[in-house]
Amino acid sequence: QILESGDAETLVRFAEVFGTELHKAGLTKSQVRGVFGTVRQLSAGWEYTEPRQKLRRLLLLKPRLAYQSARESKVRPLADVLSRAIDLVAQAHEPDEQRKRFGYFVDLFEAILAYHTAAGGK
Repeated sequence: QILESGDAETLVRFAEVFGTELHKAGLTKSQVRGVFGTVRQLSAGWEYTEPRQKLRRLLLLKPRLAYQSARESKVRPLADVLSRAIDLVAQAHEPDEQRKRFGYFVDLFEAILAYHTAAGGK
């Protein structure tokens, strides 16, 4: 619902609960900093990158998330949510729909990290 329709209210409610849970589970910002940095780079260059290349770079985040969650079990819940979100972006067949869903994905990731930090995450 968040990625398909851009429901901001649902996004905020989910991010608040999930970000707080990640903090309580002991997840640190440094455990997701590399992935978040890549997402920010993708976001900054989304309009100027060839569509197949955008999707390729986004999909390649999934193995990185899997690796991080295998190294540190606290990362698994975030990796699962982000991997499902990446799949939803990739399932959009039209470039405009992919762009919208990717924007919602970035919003979701940023909101989760914001609430994680607000809950005391370091």
